[in-house]
Amino acid sequence: MTLHGGTVEVHGHRGARGLRPENTLPGFAHALELGVDALELDVGRTADGVVVLNHDQVLSALNVADTAPATAGDPLFPYVGRAIGELTLAQVRTLDAGLRRPTSDDDPFVLTQRPAPGTGLPTLAEACALIGPAAPVKLAVELKTDPSWPDARVERLTVDVAAVLDAHGLTGRSRLLAFDWRVLAAAARHAPGLGRVALIERKTLAPGTAWLAGLPPEDPVGAALSIGATALSPERRLAGRSLIEDAHALGLPVVVWTVNDPTAMHYYTALGADAIVTDYPDRLRAVLTARGLPLPAPARVPVPVPVPS
Repeated sequence: MTLHGGTVEVHGHRGARGLRPENTLPGFAHALELGVDALELDVGRTADGVVVLNHDQVLSALNVADTAPATAGDPLFPYVGRAIGELTLAQVRTLDAGLRRPTSDDDPFVLTQRPAPGTGLPTLAEACALIGPAAPVKLAVELKTDPSWPDARVERLTVDVAAVLDAHGLTGRSRLLAFDWRVLAAAARHAPGLGRVALIERKTLAPGTAWLAGLPPEDPVGAALSIGATALSPERRLAGRSLIEDAHALGLPVVVWTVNDPTAMHYYTALGADAIVTDYPDRLRAVLTARGLPLPAPARVPVPVPVPS
């Protein structure tokens, strides 16, 4: 990613969460068909050491549902409500991630997301196999850790994710994202060829924060640079003109998340954001078209959907 020069990258959030089930192969395929510069996705590690996609560390009934136990009488079943780190890949494979199940009528995506029943949570390797041929689309892989994790566990997940990306020849097209900045430090040590994106939101910048690997939150731009970040990614309410200008002055591109309103998309584009993360890549493409800015090319890929067993 280069610093803002009249272009803005389109980053599909969890694929295209507003249009298809999040963190699924059909969601990624749809975002690619629309045309995105990067696909953002979230990963965790199963009990048997496989990197799989899901936004939360604990499986949520909002986006996954149990179907059947992996083995008869499995004492861990039902799996929804358990942490991914407690479950094996075989257990995760039983989940249906193809239908959003909101608990209230004001869910922002229930009216726009097309379900894909029977769709499973993919492994990172499966996502790489799908996305790999869709050059030059990039991967933005968020590692779901938190300050309660011991350093060794953070390091293990970082190394495992880097190994999957390397095995698929995607190191040069990928970046690791993290609120827990120990991930960025581990990536700099073990996989310096990967981009490293420092995520920030209000809670991670609170006084006494444990999220920034011991760095002070008063100057998040300087702190991100000192930890070895190659880009800064603020939540949209933090992405003011001064933050963007400070980041650019230190050579850090700015990726603003998550922006779904077209008026806000126009605003952050004008403000100088280098990339915008959105659940609706189609809306952002329309905004960029209206502003006369270049668009990423669509890409069509076959979708080998893993079906729950």
